[in-house]
Amino acid sequence: MNSPARLKASVCVDAVLENQPTVDAMKLVAECGYPAFEFWKWWDKDLDAINQAREELHLQVAACCTKFVSLVDPSTRAEYLSGLKESIAAAGRLNCPVLISQVGDARPGVDRAEQRDCMVAGLKEAAPMLEDSGVVLAIEPLNELIDHAGYYLVRSDEAFSIIDEVGSPNVKVTFDIYHQQISEGHVIANLTKNIDAIAHFHAAGNPGRHELDRGELHYPSIFAAIADTDYSGHVGLEYWPVNDPAAGLRDAASWIKKV
Repeated sequence: MNSPARLKASVCVDAVLENQPTVDAMKLVAECGYPAFEFWKWWDKDLDAINQAREELHLQVAACCTKFVSLVDPSTRAEYLSGLKESIAAAGRLNCPVLISQVGDARPGVDRAEQRDCMVAGLKEAAPMLEDSGVVLAIEPLNELIDHAGYYLVRSDEAFSIIDEVGSPNVKVTFDIYHQQISEGHVIANLTKNIDAIAHFHAAGNPGRHELDRGELHYPSIFAAIADTDYSGHVGLEYWPVNDPAAGLRDAASWIKKV
């Protein structure tokens, strides 16, 4: 009998297979040997069709996003919480354990500490509905040098500090290895020492945000380091392929199984 894989991989169909209808992309994910998939916006998709397909294909929804509303602006907090409530309901329909949250762009002319305090307050207000539902909200730091100029939350250390202050087991971090390689480096050390605060990972090659084997990041070593912890969530492949998407997914699946 084969040993179970030490790492659960998910494919972000909105990136890797962005030009394919969601159900067709799900079929390809299953054919390539992955147990899970994820996507960004749930509100522009046919959730009934996704549910039917995931049951037929024996796939799990690893993660999707909550609505893209700023957490650093108090004037949008009610909108954020309303969108989160809707997103929790959608996650329940999909049996999806993690909602990924971006936090919004920094507000020009506003003290950074004030924006941080606003985010903490909003997340504390969100925590009870998350705890009641069992869904985990994972805030995501993004790089500002290449992809997200002006974004508020850039480094993982600040993200971990914020969720420590929030103090809820249902508010954690999405650690995007591509983004954090650009923003801070030291990805293995940073992710392993904070593994209990991470609910989800994203992975892409750097530079270029393409296949995992293109660039300076050695993903077999990074994934082995994650597998050596007690992390039980998914590692989401979120990249834009240069070569045939199916061939790339099959290749990655073959070595991920050996991690």
